[in-house]
Amino acid sequence: MYAEERMAEHGYRDDALRMQQLKMQLRMTINAILDARIHAHGMTEAEAMALMADRGHQEEGEAAGKWRRAQLTSAQLSTYYVGYCEISDLAADLKAADPGLTDQQLHDRMLAHGSPPVRLLRTLIAA
Repeated sequence: MYAEERMAEHGYRDDALRMQQLKMQLRMTINAILDARIHAHGMTEAEAMALMADRGHQEEGEAAGKWRRAQLTSAQLSTYYVGYCEISDLAADLKAADPGLTDQQLHDRMLAHGSPPVRLLRTLIAA
């Protein structure tokens, strides 16, 4: 999600690609809301289906599958949102600490260590 957003920000898109990217961001956000509301606030299946269909513009089959996934796992649906927030925050923090970094230098720093969890990547970058 982070990479798609950066690509769109730098002009790598047409209207159809931008719309797809925004749809995926909406899906990521709704997934996180679903996860929290189902597991911590007792959201019902009817409420979940309405959220996904009405606010998330998801088809009934996709929404039903996501409801089943949410019942079988907790916190899995939130991982995309959490990861997006963590990597976005790290990029913003690195840029704030060194405003002269180009986008390429910033991302080279973030990618130089492979793909560890962001909390560990912060430590590796600071070392």
